[in-house]
Amino acid sequence: MEGPGDKPYSASSVRKFLDVYAKRAGIDIKVSPHILRHSYATHLLENGVGIRHIQELLDHSKPETTMIYPHVARKDLLAIESSLDTAIQKFNKKDKLEENFPLSRKY
Repeated sequence: MEGPGDKPYSASSVRKFLDVYAKRAGIDIKVSPHILRHSYATHLLENGVGIRHIQELLDHSKPETTMIYPHVARKDLLAIESSLDTAIQKFNKKDKLEENFPLSRKY
């Protein structure tokens, strides 16, 4: 991004710009370049982009720096099934099948 005279914008100019346009957009929280960068990385991660690619996009030299971003999306956490849940589901399916095929006519 280039400012007046083809020079880069200063950090304070970028923060001021974000503040003005966040207010215009009705955003009540403090918006900063760091928050935008963090949100960008988090959205990439939630959409399946690998941590290594995110590291490259953010120009991090160490993977450890990028590892602060995996605030795993709630939907991803809810999609994880424990092995106990899987076993219970199998037993429930088995019980339903056995209900349809009684072992004797008496039951």
